[in-house]
This record gives sequence, structure tokens and C-alpha cells, in this order.
Amino acid sequence: MLSRVLPSGVAVAESYADLPEAQLHPAERGLAVTFRAGRRAEFATVRHCARRAGRSLGLPPFPLLPGDMGAPLWPAGVVGSMTHCRGYRGAAVANAADVRALGIDAEPHLPLPDGMLERIALPEELRHQEALRSWDQTVSWDRLLFCVKEAVYKVWSPLTGHWLGFHETSVLIQRSPPVFTARLLRAAPDGCDVPSVLGGRWLAEDSLLLAAIAVRH
Repeated sequence: MLSRVLPSGVAVAESYADLPEAQLHPAERGLAVTFRAGRRAEFATVRHCARRAGRSLGLPPFPLLPGDMGAPLWPAGVVGSMTHCRGYRGAAVANAADVRALGIDAEPHLPLPDGMLERIALPEELRHQEALRSWDQTVSWDRLLFCVKEAVYKVWSPLTGHWLGFHETSVLIQRSPPVFTARLLRAAPDGCDVPSVLGGRWLAEDSLLLAAIAVRH
């Protein structure tokens, strides 16, 4: 799925189940000692995907430890993003010389819980949701909006080191082609070069939704 929403030059790896061969890097093992078995398997598998993607770029095995904001710290000269949800684990990796930032997010293709859309959406996004539902009721547009905003945050956070709220991004989703535009309503901190508008692609397939952004130089 990831290869269909990300440009060439971005290496991807994904799995639809936890993998018994997925092993934690020695530097990661201390992070997972308190995890339950299922959480540990998920944690290991998504990192296994990241290292598998990195291998296709010629990278040696690397640990992925959380930074101050919780996002993984990628090796020098590398950008990446990971995502996991029920039935899916995926990672995207690229050389920092080619891509400035990556953001991917996968979500179950189910409606959001009651009241959640109103918590994450701006008034114009709520109006757009109504239009999308009138055009096509086979897509959980509310969950897709959440998915896109999560992908935006995964781009913003590594570039700025700051939090970004749901209401600080205005998203416009297109049905055909399946693309989206995210307009940042918060100025980037001084010294942080972040585009004010981010574009990406989305995919709805079977039980999954996927949104991806690749910010090129």
C-alpha cells in the first residue's frame, strides 16, 4: 500500500501481521521490558519494517528510540516515518538529501467514535465532510480526516520539535485523484523551515485507510 502513495526514492516495508522473526535492536530492548506480549510484538514488527526499508537504501541495522516528543530518532542523514494499527504495520525511509520529511499514518477503515469528528475538525472541514459523504458513502471520511492530520503531525514534529493541534491544520480531501492538501494555520518556530501547505495521497482499501506525505527539498 505504501508504495502506491509515496514517490520513488522512498523505501517502504509493511506487514499485515506481527512477524516472529522481528527482533528488537539491543538498544531498544530496555524500552519494551514492561510491554505486554502483543504490544511488544507490534513494537518489534514496525521497527523490523523500518530496518527492512532501510536495508534497501544500503543502511546497516539501526535502533529507533523515542526523542523528546516521542517520535523515533532516525540515523543521521535519514528521514522516516512509522505507523501501526490493527492488522497493519508499515514504515517509510528516505535519504535526507532527497526528502526533507515523511509522514505516514494507517487507520482502521471504520467511522470515528461519536463526537470525535467535532473534536478534530474545523467548521470548514465539517462542511466538506458533508459534501464528501453525499458523493461517496463507501469511505469513512471522518476517519480519513483524522488519518491525514496524524500524517501532517508526523511531518511537523520532527521539523519543529513542537506540538501541533488538530485545529491548527485545515485539510481539503479530494476524491479523484485521491489526494489531499493540508494548510498549516500555525507559523513554524523561528529557524524551522516548514512549508505552509503540505500535499499528499490517500488510499482506502479493504479494512484500512492510509495517508502519506513526502516533503521534498
